[in-house]
Amino acid sequence: MAAELDEVDIKLLTALQEDADCTNVELARLVGLSPAATLHRVRWLKESGVIRIISAQLDPEAAGFPLQLYVTATLARHDPHSSRVFDDQIRALPQIIAADNVAGEMDYLMTVVARDVADLQQVLAALAARGGQRLVTYLRLAEIKPPSRLPLAATTAAERPPRRRRRVTAR
Repeated sequence: MAAELDEVDIKLLTALQEDADCTNVELARLVGLSPAATLHRVRWLKESGVIRIISAQLDPEAAGFPLQLYVTATLARHDPHSSRVFDDQIRALPQIIAADNVAGEMDYLMTVVARDVADLQQVLAALAARGGQRLVTYLRLAEIKPPSRLPLAATTAAERPPRRRRRVTAR
């Protein structure tokens, strides 16, 4: 179930997607809340799972990975054990920086970085040894559109149930 987002949440998320290094004070100024209230909102967005992680986006080539590829994989077997073994191998290979299990002509779509062809061959050999029957590589030539922000919009009152607030009890 999607989290209920209001205009302030949207402003915070948009700002953090644009610059995750933005300080809490800068965020507070942007959305018109106190720094404490802003920190509370960001924490709620993290706890609710809307914000998975705040991270830096690196340039693979500048970081020493001139080969960037997409690799598709089709498994030899489609039972739960075989899938689990292959999934574990994907997670274990640091050169695989993103991977999705997909429906269609292939079973997996992965983004792979490599320092050289020998590095790539090791990745492909490891995948083949763990059940990858058909591996197809696509060399990434150029980035046309970098990963972009989610096109967020506030949920209208008619679409969302009332947000639960914690009760503060006086002592």
